[in-house]
Amino acid sequence: MVATRREVAKAANVSLRTVSNVVNGFESVAPKTRERVLQVIAELDYRPSEIARILKSGRSGIVSLVLPELDTPYFAELTRAFVELGAARGYTVVIDQTDGDVTRELELISQTDRGALFDGLIVSPLGLHAEHLVGISPERPVVFLGEDSHTGFDQVMIDNLAASKDAVGHLIAQGRTRIAAIGAEAKRPASSTIRLAAYQQALEDAGLVFDPDLVGYVSAFRRRDGAAAMSALLDLAKPPDAVFCFADPLALGAMRVLHERDIRIPHDVAVVGFDDIEDGHYSTPNLTSISPDKTFIASKALDLLTARLDGTNLPPDSYLAPYKLIVRESSSSS
Repeated sequence: MVATRREVAKAANVSLRTVSNVVNGFESVAPKTRERVLQVIAELDYRPSEIARILKSGRSGIVSLVLPELDTPYFAELTRAFVELGAARGYTVVIDQTDGDVTRELELISQTDRGALFDGLIVSPLGLHAEHLVGISPERPVVFLGEDSHTGFDQVMIDNLAASKDAVGHLIAQGRTRIAAIGAEAKRPASSTIRLAAYQQALEDAGLVFDPDLVGYVSAFRRRDGAAAMSALLDLAKPPDAVFCFADPLALGAMRVLHERDIRIPHDVAVVGFDDIEDGHYSTPNLTSISPDKTFIASKALDLLTARLDGTNLPPDSYLAPYKLIVRESSSSS
């Protein structure tokens, strides 16, 4: 049988309130009394009721991280950062996958106003856009990840424009003049749209002509999509001498096709990716990539959510995550 708080109080010869004060870490208990109560708790193997704690505090200690998909390396690595940093702050981070379904994303956000199991929500939306949030109170404990503007809500973003221009600029600095892009999407989510615009702008800034034939469209940021797009680009009358991929899995798929066609990387075609996933560190050649600070993203999102849960009456805030261009073998032969 599990010991009760009343049994602890009786065995320690103290009141129920004193036991509660010890369990909750209040300092109003004399050191000797605290020591006696803790000894009895250990002897009786007393475990405070988690349900009672939740009812008393109004907090579950659970944060929901909502992602469009869980089986992509970037989100897997980002999830690890959230779980580790959340645990250090006393949160249990649970994961939910939406597949980019706007109805599901809105449903989860609405639950933050109805005493859901989780205290707050950190969401990376795919189907959800600003117009879907009209009428939803910004007081809800919700933090958005990503580039789509969610006016009135806390947000953590990556500077896709600057990062993508740096990636293309690096290829230009290597003497490449026919640079392709893989990762444009028909649905045009914010990140894909911004990276495509940055690619075009970087070419124009360098005096290079933008060629729409060098844009590889994909249905998702997966290896197979990168491989298919690279195959199509290589079949052009004038194939590219470099390629900027909007995600590392696309780059890994593209590199596989280049290898199969005996095209040397980076000598014949240089490759740059985005997200700096671990797989790219061990590919042959290893992959040059834009490396966003995933720890920063997780830390700042948790900061914003905690402040909102604590009732901090501050206007919505946003952070821009730092990034680095990590140059490796796939784009530089030096």
